[in-house]
Order: sequence, then structure tokens, then C-alpha cells
Amino acid sequence: MPFFPAIAFIATLTEGLFGYPKRLYSVIRHPVMWQGTLISTLERHLNRPAFSRRKRIATGALSAGVLTAVPVGLAVAISRSLRRAPLPCGILASCCLAQRSLHDHVKAVALALEEGGLQEGRQAVGRIVGRDTSVLDEAAICRATIETLAENFSDGVVAPALWSTLGGLPGAVFYKAVNTADSMIGHRNERYEAFGKTSARLDDLINLPASRLSAFWIVLAAFISGLDWKTALRIICRDARHHSSPNAGWPEAAMAGALGLSIGGPRFYNGTPAPVRWIGDGRQEATPADIRKALDLYHRACIVQIAVFLMISSVKYLFEKASPETQHLQ
Repeated sequence: MPFFPAIAFIATLTEGLFGYPKRLYSVIRHPVMWQGTLISTLERHLNRPAFSRRKRIATGALSAGVLTAVPVGLAVAISRSLRRAPLPCGILASCCLAQRSLHDHVKAVALALEEGGLQEGRQAVGRIVGRDTSVLDEAAICRATIETLAENFSDGVVAPALWSTLGGLPGAVFYKAVNTADSMIGHRNERYEAFGKTSARLDDLINLPASRLSAFWIVLAAFISGLDWKTALRIICRDARHHSSPNAGWPEAAMAGALGLSIGGPRFYNGTPAPVRWIGDGRQEATPADIRKALDLYHRACIVQIAVFLMISSVKYLFEKASPETQHLQ
């Protein structure tokens, strides 16, 4: 089966260094926003309260098919026109990653707490989490931020890179289309539970390998950094499977164990308490310094991933270069 580690390497390196150019955003916005417009249009027409639950599941499945087929079809056409060349395909695939923006949003929470205090910290963390933030104290804000960093390392960095390795530019676009649909309509509430069921299940499925891989990258980065990688492994084995998500618990457990923290715990959504289990057995009183420590670990995990893609790309290139000579000798 063909695979494209060079595209993943170029995509992760490009996005890590440059992010999504602001000038380009001002002209054409971001492709995720195009996807969001399509999702909103389909949801408005096909997710009607008058429909039965079965019909809403069916129209949701139809929408999921359209939401993936349209962008992936475009990506296939572009990839073929570029002859799957790693450099242009990798640069285009970089828009499916969120290394730099994730860093910026997480760092903003630490800065808000350090410079503006509790109220500004609540506002900053409210931009990256879905829970109620008005009642969070500093420790809860810091824990929520670290949880989000760990989970989105898997969803926004490792998963799109992995799928670009498996499928090139179309693979990256396929993953991003499914993930965006899940983030918009894959919610367990009255409006979206039935309509977004297919998108949510599909997102869970395609994130399974990346969530495990992201935990491994964090453990490896902890080992390189001199952090407690053994505890990270222990917490993964003990706590990852207890998360309400089949995937988020893996990178969160790795991060909690490596940093010596307990994250997760009870919280509120739309005024309703959610009895979420704790992950880890370290300190619950997280601080802005812990956010910065988590960011350092995140940076190293990103570098580990880039280095691995570079190594695999190099081995693949050398093997392909040597193959014609080997055939000739035979």
C-alpha cells in the first residue's frame, strides 16, 4: 500500500514554522471555514425538528457523506494534477494541522492568568473549551487548558499528520473534514444527538490510532526531557480507558503522568454538573507554570513526530532509489 511520509513531514514542518498565513486568511479565509459553511447549510435543511429520530440519523449520515466526499474529491483532483509531489502537496496539507494555533491559544491562557488575573484567564480558556468557565478557579483553568492541549495534540496535530502519511493530501483532507463535522454537529444534545451520530462515530473511529500514537509521542518526549515517563506509561495503562471519549484519555493520561498532575475531574456544561473522573494521581492545584511546562512537553512531542516522519521519508527514498539497481542486478 502506498504511503506518503514526506508529505506528512513537509506538512508538519511547514505548519509548525509558519502556521496559516494571515494574509492568505484575509483573502480566502481558512478551508475549515468553507467546510463549516457547508455543514451549516446541510444542517439547516436536513436537521429539522419535525423529522423523526430515525430520519435525522439518516439525513445526518447523508450529510456526513457529502461533507467528506466534496472536499476529498477536490483534494484528489489537486493531488493528481500535482502528481502527488511531496512539496506542494505537503504545503497544502499543512492547512489541516493546528500545531501553531494550538500553541498560541494555550499560551494565551497562561499569559492571561499571569498578567490579567482570574477573570481574563476565564475568558481566555473559554475560547478553547466547551465547559462553563465562569466558576473556574485558577487551578481549574490550568487543568482545563492542559487537557485541551493534550487532546488537541492528538486531534489537531498527530491525526491529520498520520492520515496524510496514509493517504497524502486527500488523506489529510478526509480526516479534517470528518473532524470538523464532529466538532460542529457531533454533540450529545437534543439538537445534534441523532443528526450528528454518524459524524461522531466516524470521528471516534479514525482517531483511534492517532490517540494512541500521540500518547506514545508524549511519553517519548517526556523521556527525552527527563520528565517522569514511567509514571506517564502507568497512568495511560490505568486511566486512559476510563475517559468518556475512546480517544481523549490517551494523550491526557500521558500528559498528566509526565507532569505529575491530576487533570479532568467534575465540571459544568450549560449549568449541568458532569461527574468526570480524574486522570492521574499528582497535584490537582495546577498553575500557569504547569501550562508552560505542558507547552514545552508539547513542543518536544511535535519535534519527535517531525523527526520520525523525516526518518521514515529518508528510508523510503533510499529504498526506492536502490530498488531499480537491485532489480537490474537480479
